Amino acid sequence: MDDVDRRILAELQQDGRLTVTELAARVRLSVSPCHRRLRELERAGAISGYRAVVDPAAVGLNFEALVFVSMRQEDRDTVVEFEGALADIPHVVEAQRLFGEPDYLLRVVAADLAAYQRLYDERLATLPGVQRLTSTLVMKHVVDDRPLPA
Repeated sequence: MDDVDRRILAELQQDGRLTVTELAARVRLSVSPCHRRLRELERAGAISGYRAVVDPAAVGLNFEALVFVSMRQEDRDTVVEFEGALADIPHVVEAQRLFGEPDYLLRVVAADLAAYQRLYDERLATLPGVQRLTSTLVMKHVVDDRPLPA
């Protein structure tokens, strides 16, 4: 990956809807070489996809919590079952497995506190292998969806 590839990535992180022609102009390449580089970045996995960034509040998801999960047991089968069950909960919009304690960090969205409580009681607390859940409410996003540094 060279400086031109990095500029392509930086431009697309700012505006993923650029046409190849617009992108080529911004990175000072002709269209064909820019298109080839773009396809190679996609093929190599540097670009993993394109998507719309949706404001949760605009779709009625006004409540957000970070949930720390401590596991009772962490054998392979339990971890696979837990992670598979997480994938089936659409309100869990991010999940990271961590080294140390706690074992997982989840980012969860819901309509309001009552909806979060139902989700917590009915889905999160019943996940396989869970010993303890600790929730922290998100007050404000200070840095959100920042592009990766070049």
